[in-house]
Amino acid sequence: MFASFMVNAWEAATIVAAVAGVVGFFTVLRGSAFAAHALPNGAFAGAAGAVLIGANTIVGLGVFSLAGAGVIAGMGRRARSDVATALTIVLMLATGDLFLSHTSEYAPEIFSLLFGQVLGVSTSKLVPTAVLAALCILAVMVLYRPLMISSVAPEVAQARGINTRMMDLAFLVVLALVTTMAVPVVGSLLTFSLLIGPPAAARSLTSRPLVAMGLAVLCALLTVWGSIAISYETNLPVGFFVGSISAFAYTVGRGWGAWQQHRRNRLLRPTTRPAAA
Repeated sequence: MFASFMVNAWEAATIVAAVAGVVGFFTVLRGSAFAAHALPNGAFAGAAGAVLIGANTIVGLGVFSLAGAGVIAGMGRRARSDVATALTIVLMLATGDLFLSHTSEYAPEIFSLLFGQVLGVSTSKLVPTAVLAALCILAVMVLYRPLMISSVAPEVAQARGINTRMMDLAFLVVLALVTTMAVPVVGSLLTFSLLIGPPAAARSLTSRPLVAMGLAVLCALLTVWGSIAISYETNLPVGFFVGSISAFAYTVGRGWGAWQQHRRNRLLRPTTRPAAA
């Protein structure tokens, strides 16, 4: 389980999970789950275009992820955000289809970009992954306060002079960087799972932002570590376990939150009955 190729898998998955927990917290808080789905799934068009012209696939992913973020932010000013996101993913997938129609050498990479090949991560991918992860964490640290205010109370943010449109664009750029970092390692579908499942579970457990962010990172780490270990022992796909554990964590978190709310309601309920007339 700790052979050289497995060490690469553990390291890459740990980096991706940590960043997904931090950025995923804001993804859930801002209600940007659709964008977190659109960018990783649509960015494969950039990798397809890179293969077509003989460029690095990470560069292609980065260009299309950032372009997709810009289109979503730009169109979101004139239309509903979900409509803008839907049109963006349609445009990116259509472009990817065009690129794929001109090459026959991309089928294996399509599978890896969709479902990931974390057990086959090469050493050469670790450095770009770590650099992009550091950029994502640094961006969240710099933007933390205005991003938090604009996520929780946009009207208050505007009253304090925070440009909420710029915050939307900045967050989408961070999400694009996460896509560029994570998709070559765990695939677009697993990137979406890690950005949504663990952070959503963490938010159900606590209302304190920093605590929820820490729990999201911990949950994402346990998810990928457990998935890799079980996959190694059972010879079943890592993606199945990542998706299943993420969904299970969210279910447990929601159940815990509902139980806590029920308990608070019982404590607040009056215990004395009015005297009979």
